[in-house]
Amino acid sequence: MGVAAKPMYQQLKDLIIGRISKGELRPRDRVPSENELVEAMNVSRMTANRALRELTDEGYVNRIAGRGTFVAEFRAGSNVLEVQNIADEIRGRGHTHTCEVLRQSRQRARGEVAKALHVEQGKDVFHLLLVHYESGTPIQLEDRHVLADFAPDCLQQDFCRVTPSAYLTGISPLQEAEQVVRAVQANAAVRQHLSMATDEPSLVIIRRTWAHGRPVTFARLHHPGSRYELTGHYTPPGTTKSTTDKVVELEKLKR
Repeated sequence: MGVAAKPMYQQLKDLIIGRISKGELRPRDRVPSENELVEAMNVSRMTANRALRELTDEGYVNRIAGRGTFVAEFRAGSNVLEVQNIADEIRGRGHTHTCEVLRQSRQRARGEVAKALHVEQGKDVFHLLLVHYESGTPIQLEDRHVLADFAPDCLQQDFCRVTPSAYLTGISPLQEAEQVVRAVQANAAVRQHLSMATDEPSLVIIRRTWAHGRPVTFARLHHPGSRYELTGHYTPPGTTKSTTDKVVELEKLKR
């Protein structure tokens, strides 16, 4: 018995997904309209509508009333309730992590940094500035200060190979962490490093981590608002966590 041919709407979906995967259609590029698909592919309007509707539901494209259908922006995500190594997050999504080190230097703690790390002005700290990429797309600018006496070998590390998070956790297990999340208007330098539009907001995670009873790192993690989101799932103590199929996904609630 031969294999049944795929329905025409699925063939249309596969064609568009294939063009996106090959880079022929990139984020924000316009996708053929229903009318164009009907004429070019010789299919019914119902078939074209279903293909575009399902591509929208699956997150491949965005349909904007009065304007058309466009390839969706890549959107990475992190758990707001956890402190994770960004390289592990990216690999967990099946993508490739790379990093560019912009700064790796010794400084004297001043102002906000000294206050955040609970040290006197002038205390030795290391300043790290890195851009993290997910499959070639910049998704995080890591601006981190580390107490020099906590990580004396920090300047000798190759952070293109091992992330600061992985290195610091290897020195001493994370004891405690504090995170604040803010939406801000990024300055020109941040926009340039993250390839952001001029009017695009930035999602910033302000993070402090503790070891041996004291704060040892202070970081500002900048993300493009259009390409990054924070999620979380909380189960109260003593409550059994729901199985995956019983949890209503927030993305579905939006529709």
